[in-house]
Amino acid sequence: MERDIQLAKLVNMESPEEVLKEGLYILKLFSPDYNTEPITLAYNKTVSLYKGRWPEYQSCNTEFHDLRHMTDTFLAMTRLIHGAMVDGEELKELNESRINLALIATMLHDTGYIQQYNEQEGTGAKFTAHHVQRGITFLERHASEYGLSPEEISDGRAMILCTDLAVDISTIEFSSREMELLGKMLGTTDLLAQMADRTYLEKLLFLYHEFKEARVGDYESEIDLLHKTVGFYDFIAHRLEMALDSTDRFMISHFTARWDIKVNLYQEAIEKQKNFLSKILEMPDADPRRFLKRYGIVEKVRQTYRETPE
Repeated sequence: MERDIQLAKLVNMESPEEVLKEGLYILKLFSPDYNTEPITLAYNKTVSLYKGRWPEYQSCNTEFHDLRHMTDTFLAMTRLIHGAMVDGEELKELNESRINLALIATMLHDTGYIQQYNEQEGTGAKFTAHHVQRGITFLERHASEYGLSPEEISDGRAMILCTDLAVDISTIEFSSREMELLGKMLGTTDLLAQMADRTYLEKLLFLYHEFKEARVGDYESEIDLLHKTVGFYDFIAHRLEMALDSTDRFMISHFTARWDIKVNLYQEAIEKQKNFLSKILEMPDADPRRFLKRYGIVEKVRQTYRETPE
């Protein structure tokens, strides 16, 4: 494996099926006897939820917190758990049921953005401020469909809370140090997955409109959000280190064991995006959106929200 491989080239992240395939491969690295059927069922069930195939729910209609973010976070969490077990720290003896719980909590952490059929107004973005609690409610309501016990519901609730940037993680009650570490790993992978996505900068334009609908944040425009994202990188670096105990360090052990790459490819991808964003924002009298060209996302934003260049 060549060292200069990019994170985005390891797996076709546009395909939920390919993401699941890699996730199941990693689970078999934990143990050749790992029973992957519960994860396969839970994953496919959640994909069908996001695609609007559940009777009670609409399809996901938020373009930033979308199906792709769910699958990205699922794979990042699988990788991080594997890295922690390879590293030989506190999760060395983690059993299948707890791994499954952590991965199911990962799949469901942003289900709060998905509207029920009786919630017809606007999009799921309007739930931004309390989407984490809605996601917890979803987990509680559908726990039996995911094979979760009452004890697992409590642990899953604590883990999902770790994705809420407004929550002081030190105030969360965990049932064990193991659950605390898994919760912080979910909080970590939620951030790594979105910020390492090669279309992160483009999708920030969608995020601006999610915030606008929810009436949260003090962003004046898409470009204002891009400018303020530079400072957000520093905020997240501090959160990863302090509140989340630098659990992202386990990624190196995973990439070394799986791909023979002794680098945290997530952090590398994030750093490249940060540098590119800083570069385009420094260009005088230039609309930075002109330089965000991947997958026609900028044009899609303009067509959806009738935005014009500033």
